[in-house]
Order: sequence, then structure tokens, then C-alpha cells
Amino acid sequence: MKPIITSTELLLIFNQENLVILDARTGKDARKNYLEDHIKSARFIDLDKDLAEIGENAAFGGRHPLPQISKFAETLQNLGITEDSHIIVYDLANGGNAAARCWWMLRAFGLEKVQVLSGGFQGAVKSGISTNSGEEIFEKTSFILRENWSLPTSTLENVEQEIAENSATVIDVRDAYRYRGESEPIDLVAGHIPGAINIPFSENLDENGEFLSPEILKEKYQQFLADASTPLSMTKKFIIHCGSGVTACHTILALDYAGFVTLSTDRKSADEVLEVPNLYVGSWSEWSRREGKEIAREV
Repeated sequence: MKPIITSTELLLIFNQENLVILDARTGKDARKNYLEDHIKSARFIDLDKDLAEIGENAAFGGRHPLPQISKFAETLQNLGITEDSHIIVYDLANGGNAAARCWWMLRAFGLEKVQVLSGGFQGAVKSGISTNSGEEIFEKTSFILRENWSLPTSTLENVEQEIAENSATVIDVRDAYRYRGESEPIDLVAGHIPGAINIPFSENLDENGEFLSPEILKEKYQQFLADASTPLSMTKKFIIHCGSGVTACHTILALDYAGFVTLSTDRKSADEVLEVPNLYVGSWSEWSRREGKEIAREV
């Protein structure tokens, strides 16, 4: 199953019995706004409460550390998700925010049938997908527990060691001005991890907020990585990070969609050239706060 679904494709399966739609919008009034208007039958999932377990000090774990996997299993039960569910996730940022993080966590939990809605809520409305207001009614489920996340992650110490040994390429997916250190709108310090290259996640989308085609994405990433300090042919390990481990998932999603990596067992490709990238969950929010860590700038 490809990791991206269009609004047109969603319309065709909208009444599918095992379909579960998740609304992963973010912001101060996310739940209130969800209750006012959302895709019909969509269930709300909260970035800060369900997709993260926020600690007291972002210098250790970043702004959105992963929750305990047992807690996430409970979240899935409360959302009525089963092993057989076909899950579609959307947000208000064209899949560029928490929808991608939710996709990564569901896949890391071991669920196969998970897709992100290209174009997000805005695209769905334009395509005529039905919307609703208020709470949605659904039954909770029991769920098989997992012991560990099945997709690879990196700690700050891992990233530091990989850079020192030149054994991995670290990709920073934040906007270029943040990477260069011109300004920092969210975290305390501007700049980037020394040795990281910059490939903004926003370049995975077209001018309408839809995902670029797999062919275009593949061509773009081939060019990006060919220009990197460690060429694609020289390494198979990549570590992806952003501000807090959320939009980094958008780039892992794009790499899967483009065929560089294949998370799905039914989509194995002879063209696969990369291991599934590691997600550095703590990302810049952790690195920039950790005492003694070097900060690079290009200003």
C-alpha cells in the first residue's frame, strides 16, 4: 500500500467498513476547531497528548519526545483502531505536520495499512468530501501490545557519534533560513547541527499543498543527495531531523512514497537504495538546548 492517498482515492473508499480517519490538526484550539468542522467520521488525535509525551526539560528528549509504546497502544484502543484498520491521517498543513508524525508512529507500531491524505483537510473540502461537526461515535477496541517501536530512531549521542565517524548523513528538514541561523521562531537558539545538510520538507509539496508525484520526488532527492557532502553511493544510512521530530517524519514519508525506502512488505522494490532512515526525535529542540553542543551557522 502506498503511503499517500489523494482526496479522489479517498472518495472511492469512503464507506469502507474498516476505514478509520484520523484528524491530526495542531494548534492552541485544535480540538475546539476539530469539533467545529472535520471530515465526516474522523477521530481527533492530539499531537501533544497522544503523539508525544512532553517532559519538563526539552534539553533531554526535545519538545515532542515519543510516548511510551504502551501508552500509544491505549490511545489506539480509545480511537477504535484494530490490526485490520485502514487508517487515513490528515492535518491542516497538507500532511506536513502531525499527520506525518502520526503515520510514522502507526507504522513504527507495526500497522501496515496507513496513509496520509495529500492536500490535507483543505484538499478534502475542495474535492467535495463530506464534513461534520461535534463528536464522532465509535466503539473502543482491545489491542495487541508491542514492546518496542519497529522503525529506527537516533538519540543525540547517536547523532554526535555518526557525525564524528562520518558514518551517516544527517538531514535537517527545517526551512533554509532556520538552518542557516538567520532566525529561529520556535527554539531558543538559531543554527544547525554541524555536519548536517538541509533539505526542507516543504519541497515535498507542490504550490497547491499536494505531494509531488513519486517520480518527481525521486528525481529531486537523487539530485539533493548527489550534491551532499556524502554522496548517495557512499552511504546507506540517513538520520532525519527537524525542530522536534514531527516534520522530519514528512521527509521519511516522502522517501517512502518516492521509492527510496520501502516500509511496506507488499511494496519491496529492486530499486530500493536506502535503509529506512533513522528519526532523530529530539531534533534541534534537544540539540540546541543541550549544554556544550556546537552550533553551526551560515550567516
